Amino acid sequence: MSRIVMKFGGTSVADLDKIANAANKVKQEVDNGHEVIVIVSAMSGKTNELVGWVKDSAPADGLYDKAEYDAVVSSGENVTSGLMAMRLQEMGVAARSWQGWQVPLQCTGNHEAARIDAIPSENMDASFASGVKVAVVAGFQGVMADGRIATLGRGGSDTTAVAFAAAFEAERCDIYTDVDGIYTTDPRIVSDARKLHKISYEEMLELASLGAKVLQTRSVELARSYRVKLRVLSSFEEDISEEVGTLVCQEEDIMENIRVVKGVAYSRDEAKMTLLSVADRPGVAAAIFGPLAEAGVNVDMIVQNISEDGRTDMTFSCPTDHVALAEKAMTDAQTSGELNYKELVTDSDVAKISIVGNGMRSQAGVATKMFQVLADEGVNIKVITTSEIKVSVLVDRKYMELAVRALHDTFELGIE
Repeated sequence: MSRIVMKFGGTSVADLDKIANAANKVKQEVDNGHEVIVIVSAMSGKTNELVGWVKDSAPADGLYDKAEYDAVVSSGENVTSGLMAMRLQEMGVAARSWQGWQVPLQCTGNHEAARIDAIPSENMDASFASGVKVAVVAGFQGVMADGRIATLGRGGSDTTAVAFAAAFEAERCDIYTDVDGIYTTDPRIVSDARKLHKISYEEMLELASLGAKVLQTRSVELARSYRVKLRVLSSFEEDISEEVGTLVCQEEDIMENIRVVKGVAYSRDEAKMTLLSVADRPGVAAAIFGPLAEAGVNVDMIVQNISEDGRTDMTFSCPTDHVALAEKAMTDAQTSGELNYKELVTDSDVAKISIVGNGMRSQAGVATKMFQVLADEGVNIKVITTSEIKVSVLVDRKYMELAVRALHDTFELGIE
């Protein structure tokens, strides 16, 4: 009997009626002859509420105990998994809920951003062998070696789903959400944004890492590494056939014409931080970014200015909710004598805009076209980074939507 993984996001399990709707889809797959591993998120808004309670209970500097953060915030998924299993049982489907420690989903790394180390199959295989048809797993969570609950970071239920699909060699992994697939950009900003039938792992990985919130970056990395058949579709449509949604797959599996640019991504909650007058010497970058990494700061763009008189400026970007961690890490590094700089300047009112496409590997002039359209719209670029298949810029946040619309139109992404 084949197994599949079905993941339901927060909006898909936002209340009891939506849980019942999701359960109906699970039952359809059971009736089709599958054993099903269901991964559930917390009900919509619940994680934000729990995070708010943690922050309201934190000390004045905002630096809370991350292990206790995990203990609180992981509880949302526990509730959903139990309610989903109960609903399936009422429908005559043999189902059992699982929390991360019961699997056990083994984690390493740091609390609040743990990484999956292993998913032993013995316990769940025994459950299926006993006649259970559906395992409802609380997403986003696992257990550390010391027995403490750990969470995988926001969006971690996607990673949970793909990891289970890989560990149990599932036929496919379906990610059910409140949108019917992956679009060329956010339809809430651009009315003619177009749904993609297929997208490569590489393009999806860039879009996810650059702000597209349909899939978590680590889930796409896992899917690419283990060649998991990954599909994004709406939990509010009747059709669950393989013809709906967007398939994330290998580039060679996409037969349609490859556009130079496949999509426009954005990230609203970015901050630009600049260390002024840093000693320009071997090892200075390590002295800066080592402490930032140890503090759990997710650094993205990095720019070093031209050196003058043996001093230089170092600019980097990070999420706005990592600013306090970054400031403390830099202050501590200077106090300890590991780093010397004149001032740390923070701009928390910027956004990151990116264009992505495999076709950029072989097409010249794409970056120039991007920069020109932004100039024509009066949008000043603060920082630029590139890779083989993307170009990203930091701009003032007030210009974010204007920039997204202009780039989407310029690259004709709304046209089939």
